[in-house]
Amino acid sequence: MEAPPYSSADVEVVRLPDGRHERDAVAVEEPLEIRIGGRPVAVTMRTPGHDEELALGFCLSEGLQPTSARLPDDLAANAVEVDAPMFDPARLQRSFYTSSSCGVCGKGALEAVAVEAPRVEADLRVPLALVASLPDRLRASQTAFEATGGLHATGLFTRGGELLCVREDVGRHNALDKVVGWAFGQTLLPLGEHVLCLSGRISFELVQKAAVAGCPVLVAVGAPSSLAVELAQDRGITLCGFVRGGTANVYTEAWRIAG
Repeated sequence: MEAPPYSSADVEVVRLPDGRHERDAVAVEEPLEIRIGGRPVAVTMRTPGHDEELALGFCLSEGLQPTSARLPDDLAANAVEVDAPMFDPARLQRSFYTSSSCGVCGKGALEAVAVEAPRVEADLRVPLALVASLPDRLRASQTAFEATGGLHATGLFTRGGELLCVREDVGRHNALDKVVGWAFGQTLLPLGEHVLCLSGRISFELVQKAAVAGCPVLVAVGAPSSLAVELAQDRGITLCGFVRGGTANVYTEAWRIAG
């Protein structure tokens, strides 16, 4: 499989120590303006592609109740118009929790997510062997990462391990938003019978997005942050980190993983 042409760009690189000048592929990063009712709601730096899914996933995770997304009427580049009839413009004043450096206190962040995402009560159980296999299955589908080495990925799997959707992006939260937006378009939400797999570490905002999507199991190759673990415990999500080589660290709700 080849990487989508919009996901990478050629640049010149000097290979040291021999000093060879060559062309190399790097991940594309461009801004995307998300609008509701023609008004900018947020700007995120992303890898182009699946922009409508990204906008839907972002708005869902922020509790903005979107119904659809499309190109804006003015056909502006790097912009998406989201239809959200229940959106209150006054909410533009709130601070979106979109990065680990947002500076919000843990208590305030947990309370904000609790408003938008009910506790995940799904009784899904999956074997450890299946969980441990997901990162490799995801990696095999990361075509843009193969070309550039510079993209994160999120994969949505069935309880039996079938990969339904994979999305790549320079932002790990964007990759997850794209998958959630895809699932919304397929009327799969909430994801009570599914597993999300991440290619990197697990931060607060990624657990937040999984909680809003109603996904009971979140698997990642990397480590979770302290607030990610706290939020997963609060929302009833099974959080698996360092999933590699047939092993996993299960930080919360371990009863869902059958060893």
